[in-house]
Amino acid sequence: MKSTEFTQWVPPSAAVPSANLPEPVGAAHRADPAASGRRPLPAFRGLSDRALAWLFVGPTILLLLAFNIFPLLWTIYLSFTNFRANRPNAEVVWLGLSNYQRVLGDEAIWENMRTTAHFLCWSIALQLLLGFALALLLNRRFRSHSFWSTAILLPMMLAPAVVGTFWKYFFEPQYGIFNAIARLFGGAGNFTMLGDTQLSPWAIVLVDTWMWTPYVMLLLLAGLRSIPPYLYEAAEIDRASEWTKFWRITLPMVMPFIILALLFRSIENFKMFDLVDNLTNGGPGSVTELASIHLKREAFEKWRTGYSSAFAIILFVAIYGMSLVTVRFLDKVKQR
Repeated sequence: MKSTEFTQWVPPSAAVPSANLPEPVGAAHRADPAASGRRPLPAFRGLSDRALAWLFVGPTILLLLAFNIFPLLWTIYLSFTNFRANRPNAEVVWLGLSNYQRVLGDEAIWENMRTTAHFLCWSIALQLLLGFALALLLNRRFRSHSFWSTAILLPMMLAPAVVGTFWKYFFEPQYGIFNAIARLFGGAGNFTMLGDTQLSPWAIVLVDTWMWTPYVMLLLLAGLRSIPPYLYEAAEIDRASEWTKFWRITLPMVMPFIILALLFRSIENFKMFDLVDNLTNGGPGSVTELASIHLKREAFEKWRTGYSSAFAIILFVAIYGMSLVTVRFLDKVKQR
């Protein structure tokens, strides 16, 4: 038999030398960055990632220094002088620690600090109790809990000036809703909440509690949602009661969030100004004159800028010290 010879078929493109093949579309543009129009920016050429990061973060840091650090340093300088903002051309005399001694020796300021402590302690205690109760309730995920969660957050979304104006009309003795509700439940209906020396301190506590309890509730609700479910499952296996589960699981796990809420609300209430200024402006008399209200009067009514600067620095140190103690306590709680 004759052997059949087979010849291998070669595609026409394979027979063409590679040097004569046409370049793919866009190859010249990929090879030459200049042809594609995408040249590296000359200003950023050769910069490391760290240098680029500082280049973008630098303006923000400069703004923070300009609006936070410089005013603080300027206030510290003014606290040692007799400077008055309404007399910018008067001679500035260096007084040393005289302003600080006058502030610490002023009985009116200590009375304002006691008023501030009363407002701070009662408002934060009520906010923590009510916020924790609301957080426990909303954590059960009952029907329409999303609607009620949003509705409870509404007071926190309002501006303090709006809240102060609303409650001022609410407490109005002649046509306010508060006295109408009191008469509806058999009360006398002649309360002057903002004009009575006994009731006005509690009025600002009530308004602040109404406004900021949702904020505390939101923090504590986040803490409750972060507790692992297996802890409660293990407690149910051990037949633990509801009180035992609350005392041994819920409260210790939520404690860091409680301390955070305490820290944030303490800082805000210590420097509370706009809400109280709209409600009572420190009155009647000076029973609701918080430290911030007194500071405003010294700085912008009496124009004792150096004296008020010393008072502001003392308040800053007090708030910083309180915050430092709270943060250290929070660290100890986390280490347990």
